Amino acid sequence: MMFNNKIKDLDELFPIYRLEDGILLSYGGEITAGFKLSFPEIFTQGEKQLENLHATWTKLIRLLPEGYILHKQDRFLKRQVDNSHKEELDEFTAGFLENKSKLFFHEREYLSHDTYLFLCRRNQGKPLGNSALSNLLRSSLPDPELLSDGVYEKFHALLGQCEAVLAESGIQVKKLFSEDYTGHLGAAGLLEQYILLNGNTSKGLLSDVAFHPELKIGEQEPLVFSLADVNDLPNLFPVAEEFEPYSSDRSAFTLGLTAPISHLLPCNHIYNQFIVAEDKNKVLKNLESRRLRFQSLSAYSRENAIAADAMQDYLNEAISEGRTPVKAHFNLICWGEGKRELQNMTAAALTKMNIIPKLETHGAAQLYWAGIPGNEAALPVNETFDCFADIAACLINSEGAYHSSPGTFGLRLGDRLYGKPILVDISDEPMQRGWITNRNKFVLGPSGSGKSFFTNHMVRSYVEHGAHVVLVDVGHSYRGLCELLKGYYFTYEEDHPISFNPFVLREGKLDTEKKESLKTLLLALWKKDDETFTRSEYVAISNALKSYYAYLEAKPDLFPCFNTFYEFLVADFSLELEELKVSQREFDLNNFLYVLRPFYRSGEFDYLLNATENLDLLDQPLIVFELDNIKDHPILFPVVTLIIMEIFISKMRQLKGIRKMILIEEAWKAIAKEGMAEYIKYLFKTVRKFFGEAVVVTQEVDDIISSPVVKDAIINNSDCKILLDQSKYQNKFHHIQDLLGLTDREKMQVLSINKANDPKYRYKEVFIGLGPVGKVYRTEVSTEEYLTYTTEEKERSRLDMLTKRYSGDRQRAIVQMAEELKTLKR
Repeated sequence: MMFNNKIKDLDELFPIYRLEDGILLSYGGEITAGFKLSFPEIFTQGEKQLENLHATWTKLIRLLPEGYILHKQDRFLKRQVDNSHKEELDEFTAGFLENKSKLFFHEREYLSHDTYLFLCRRNQGKPLGNSALSNLLRSSLPDPELLSDGVYEKFHALLGQCEAVLAESGIQVKKLFSEDYTGHLGAAGLLEQYILLNGNTSKGLLSDVAFHPELKIGEQEPLVFSLADVNDLPNLFPVAEEFEPYSSDRSAFTLGLTAPISHLLPCNHIYNQFIVAEDKNKVLKNLESRRLRFQSLSAYSRENAIAADAMQDYLNEAISEGRTPVKAHFNLICWGEGKRELQNMTAAALTKMNIIPKLETHGAAQLYWAGIPGNEAALPVNETFDCFADIAACLINSEGAYHSSPGTFGLRLGDRLYGKPILVDISDEPMQRGWITNRNKFVLGPSGSGKSFFTNHMVRSYVEHGAHVVLVDVGHSYRGLCELLKGYYFTYEEDHPISFNPFVLREGKLDTEKKESLKTLLLALWKKDDETFTRSEYVAISNALKSYYAYLEAKPDLFPCFNTFYEFLVADFSLELEELKVSQREFDLNNFLYVLRPFYRSGEFDYLLNATENLDLLDQPLIVFELDNIKDHPILFPVVTLIIMEIFISKMRQLKGIRKMILIEEAWKAIAKEGMAEYIKYLFKTVRKFFGEAVVVTQEVDDIISSPVVKDAIINNSDCKILLDQSKYQNKFHHIQDLLGLTDREKMQVLSINKANDPKYRYKEVFIGLGPVGKVYRTEVSTEEYLTYTTEEKERSRLDMLTKRYSGDRQRAIVQMAEELKTLKR
């Protein structure tokens, strides 16, 4: 280290004497303990939540006895997404899109955030120092007071109280241990990271620290801005302020007061917040003496009179309202950019808070030195100002960075500020935390809002995590994904009509559930919606199915399908009815056969129930039913929807321990009209019991307002609400808010979607509400993912052409077209 042109070893000046069970002991007789804190993420807190956090800090400050210093240190460091350590996947493997996503986000720059809270007990026999007497200039011997057992007992008791206060407010608290300060093999500790302003947590080269003529650490020339003069601060300190880029005429978006100098300041910086607790009676007595002195001199100077009045008001407020006076100091240490650019950037951020920027020159070294964990007592008293605890709490940052969900299940989304990829669990973690009671989801997104991109991305993530997904669509939005993941894609075309075979059994066993679903299907084919069936008709069909499968066991070469079932009814089952003397009134077999004749060989719909391929639907992870061409067909649509429900219910009940999802796009409107509303209600109420989730996607506001099916069955049983850009509906958003039960905070978040997107990147934002927790994320994908999900006709036509060129290899086609697009951008 170099000071006054003299080189000194760090050991000569380093203020920390030793570490003992996570407690920092200083040469000056101070003891310090620390915690790592985790706050609610930025952009997720409304004004009420920010006020609650402010009240927590006020309460914590009031807990501090005389002689204690609260030091909160927020470290914001520029980092890059590092996927280099992950195993690289081959371009043509099952993890193709995941690999492309890793490459796309590799080296994406973002601002990391770590928060630490240090509680320092000063040496009670020593007053606060000043800039001229900083321990940076002189060292001292350990104080004998450190040996007193009573000091440690009281100190630990206070730590427990502070930890409890923070935890009660929802702030996650983790105690720091000795290894956190010193680091370990290959990793720098908090002390080294701070002293060297090391944005890297790995151990690297040591750097020289120079304090003269200016503060310099290695190649860095940090700037120190202080908030230490009352004259530089605003008259009023709001807890939260409106953030104009995300606000609208209908909704004001609020952020914490310190947001401009924390998450929104895009450079390496550390925000130090110091609160010094004092003896309240002693402070008020000293102020009273000063007030009297100024009052006696008021005849000689108007400034003295004003100062006396100000002190009078301060004392009156302190006594009448029981407010706690403290000394406070705040500073910003910034580095890494060009010096002029850095100065302008930080000054602009402070100005947004109505604070006059003050760049420290002479006192920069002492303020930097006092920021060392455990050296809080070196804070110069001349760099503090007097205020009340609740005022000081306004300048404490209480918003954290976006973080990934624990575990490995979820979908990859981006944080709102930088697009840093994070894992977001919208199913398991919310259930475990008690935020939701079911995994069902309701997705609302107008045309062009990025709805199909989000749902494609969600489906892909689920399938790649081992889930089984049954998807019902009416717009061909999932064809590309289904082809890439080699799923089954059922659609109706004149030359290739849709076909199923519900008569094929898994392992050749006719269980009760399968029999019931086949009976329901046959009755639906036979009877109209307004026709009822008798008990005898129901029993006859049940007996027919039982006899048919017994017949198949005797003839193993016979293929199970509707054709052979129909032939069995004509030949064998008619004889069985004669033997049992079943009358035509009890069961009209001829009428039954006549009505079902169009589904038999050479009939109009003979293709529908006689498929010979794609029969292992129970084991197929991704099945897409595209119903666009038959959604208005009076016969095909009801039959197909019945088969879809039967397929998913079979998965739901038979695939034990495997996650299941049924996602119904706009098709739900047609399904509800065809008398299938009861199936939807059944799914949404029971699927949670089978490790499953039902998802409905819609784009029209009027649909969710007017449809009783959606309102009563879907919304009330969907704890996860997913909304995309609602700006075109902001004038009638109160209807949506009431219907979905959104809070004002969630309304604020939803109406801020896509209002200030980063022009450097192509993405759409999405709001995900999980009970009490709601956040806005980016849906940003790689070029290869974009081409997989795209619904643009021109792009899909080009992909189809390339797929044919590569003999049906969709993956190769995507790689080729991605290269073409990247070449055009260059």
